[in-house]
Amino acid sequence: MAEELALLVADVFEAAGALRRAGEALAAAEGQTQARWQLMSVVSEDSLPVARAARRLGVARQGVQRIANELVRDGLAEFRDNPDHRTSPLLALTPTGRRALEAITVRADAAHRAMGEGLAQADLAAVRALLRRLTRQTDQWAEAEAEAGAGAGGAQRGTRSRATTGRVRTEEA
Repeated sequence: MAEELALLVADVFEAAGALRRAGEALAAAEGQTQARWQLMSVVSEDSLPVARAARRLGVARQGVQRIANELVRDGLAEFRDNPDHRTSPLLALTPTGRRALEAITVRADAAHRAMGEGLAQADLAAVRALLRRLTRQTDQWAEAEAEAGAGAGGAQRGTRSRATTGRVRTEEA
């Protein structure tokens, strides 16, 4: 079981890399980057403060701030007053930004149809369900490990995990 899970982790990383490269190509065809595309997508329905957008994307706020500033500079987004927080403006797409996002989305829809050719809807749904469950269980495990490490007075300091071909080993930092 552990060996098969290690191989799945390696496969997920490989798939993520392929999908990231494809996403970069899709975005580049419209003069954007995948990071800009992701941020435009996150704020497309509701304007958000940069910090909240970063949390939704699972990345550092500073990086999202840099990208947000670029989008504003390029006329694809704008900062608006935030009625809930004076010092944390909302990032919103401009009409130009909405058109850019729509163009990338059209390309992505066509790419997804081509990538998914021959894959059964039920198989995709099953893989998604499995990945969501694995993500939840991984998060629960990580939280328990963090609590155990904190409770042990930081006994784990001086070591770090390092992934090697799907296996994890501990080595001195």
